[in-house]
Amino acid sequence: MAISLTLFPVTATAPPSSLFSINRFSRSHHHFSYFSSSSPTEKLRATAWRFAFATRAKSVATMAANEECTGNLKRQLAKLFDVALKLTVPDEPSVEPLVAASDAGKFGDYQCNNAMGLWSIIKGKGTPFKGPPAVGQALVKSLPTSEMVESCSVAGPGFINVILSPKWMAKSIENMLIDGVDTWAPTLSVKRAVVDFSSPNIAKEMHVGHLRSTIIGDTIARMLEYSKVEVLRRNHVGDWGTQFGMLIEYLFEKFPDTDSVTETAIGDLQVFYKASKHKFDLDEEFKEKAQQAVVRLQGGDPVYRKAWAKICEISRTEFAKVYQRLRVELEEKGESFYNPHIPKVIEELNTKGLVEESEGARVIFLEGFNIPLMVVKSDGGFNYASTDLTALWYRLNEEKAEWIIYVTDVGQQQHFNMFFKAARKAGWLPENDKTYPRVNHVGFGLVLGEDGKRFRTRATDVVRLVDLLDEAKTRSKIALVEHGKDKEWTPEELDQTAEAIGYGAVKYADLKNNRLTNYTFSFDQMLNDKGNTAVYLLYAHARICSIIRKSGKDIEELKKTGKLALDHPDERALGLHLLRFAETVEEACTNLLPSVLCEYLYSLSDHYTRFYSNCQVNGSPEETSRLLLCEATAIVMRKCFHLLGITPVYKI
Repeated sequence: MAISLTLFPVTATAPPSSLFSINRFSRSHHHFSYFSSSSPTEKLRATAWRFAFATRAKSVATMAANEECTGNLKRQLAKLFDVALKLTVPDEPSVEPLVAASDAGKFGDYQCNNAMGLWSIIKGKGTPFKGPPAVGQALVKSLPTSEMVESCSVAGPGFINVILSPKWMAKSIENMLIDGVDTWAPTLSVKRAVVDFSSPNIAKEMHVGHLRSTIIGDTIARMLEYSKVEVLRRNHVGDWGTQFGMLIEYLFEKFPDTDSVTETAIGDLQVFYKASKHKFDLDEEFKEKAQQAVVRLQGGDPVYRKAWAKICEISRTEFAKVYQRLRVELEEKGESFYNPHIPKVIEELNTKGLVEESEGARVIFLEGFNIPLMVVKSDGGFNYASTDLTALWYRLNEEKAEWIIYVTDVGQQQHFNMFFKAARKAGWLPENDKTYPRVNHVGFGLVLGEDGKRFRTRATDVVRLVDLLDEAKTRSKIALVEHGKDKEWTPEELDQTAEAIGYGAVKYADLKNNRLTNYTFSFDQMLNDKGNTAVYLLYAHARICSIIRKSGKDIEELKKTGKLALDHPDERALGLHLLRFAETVEEACTNLLPSVLCEYLYSLSDHYTRFYSNCQVNGSPEETSRLLLCEATAIVMRKCFHLLGITPVYKI
């Protein structure tokens, strides 16, 4: 029988009904086919539609992969394998591509690890495949053509090893050099996030305990901002509570004319706080006055509000000095900001039937916890839970945040678990903690001294943050002077470099560790110029800059006219590591682990060292290409430093 091809043109968008009739098709080698009972017309229509779908799917995926030589390699490969999965097993649409970077290139550059899992799903369903390797082969055959992939092979129980094209890799790096490293920024699914970090208490100086929250929080905010997320950096300072009664009364005693009080007059805030606390503990009359002062403050008495504002102002001035040194930006919204909103939030929780009376207090009982979450104390006062629940309500409803991240020590984990659960019970958050809007507590361990105990001064006081930063800068400057840099550089250059290295060393020593663990604070270790330290990495960057300067070439001109090649194995390994930058930042953001970025940066330095040891740069036939690779490495290192809040140095 002759059949006209005009019965079902290839451009048709609607598939024949038989194609999706589950009881009417079987599988060929790696595509579905219809049973012979279908009519010739149906067969032709099904074949034509399948051809059109496969051709279009492949071409779209190829265009998507080739359109940009930038971004997350893992995601680009996942798009290609997603098409291959849909072509190979179209009746399993929920299967997601499993693409991972290969360890040290032993099995190609990347692996697709779907075959074994897919086999466990489809075996016994009439599949023509004989096992995971056959599934892997089918996926490779269905993979769309892409300039980024040089070859694929199936190994062992179906692992698909992917080798990237060195030409495509080189072109990707060339494009970054022209268009900027921001083109490599990952794109996250969230648009607006709150990062709540640092959060010192008013009238107390910032100490080493605030270091981790400030540094970790700033890096998380920077990584999210780089990933195109609008970040609301929130400093939830402790500027409200019973301690202000004693502080205000002590202020009145020492300075009856509070209008004339200055930071200089009060002096050391820590000493002022201790003196007021000492009097509060020993003097019953003063204690009674302090308790009355709290009532007046919270009642809105203008005299007490003015004194409170003065104490807060002096504290903020001190905090600002530390933030300026650390180059950390924050917007203060302290406990007092949320105080007016607390009653309506408690009332909402009460209306939903969550709040119950218990021993005079108002609490929320939560499944899985031995104690309830107290939201109103027995004296009618509010506490941390009432403030934190209100802040969460405000951030969700007023600031429209999709992701709210709290950076505090691990000792507060239970508090966060409880009030997160209360928010879910109230219907503010979805039950699935991976669904937006979502909340995360980013916990961190203690800073220990070299004796293994909590880091303190010899007088058993906590170490003030300003003193710690001063010491780091001083030690860094001494080391530079010992190397004769005071004779080579201007005093300003010496001071700026000492500050960059000293402060950078403090930050990196913290960030390189898994945040959940305690870490030992050691100036000697963090200021060592060997090993995984900021000093070593800053020196490495400075050496790269020196190599480029010594070439005498205009690197900006080379970016426009030069070509990059990755012919030597060490060139290729360095280029591949550079191209993994986007997926590394995405992983660090997703898991809220700055240490992932530190690990990448240190590994990048290692890759560069191997490249430079085995590939002559200046004066070689490949000089232009290798200078471009040096510049690309320096650019990515600088972006890593920026995300970690570290100032790079350009000469050493």
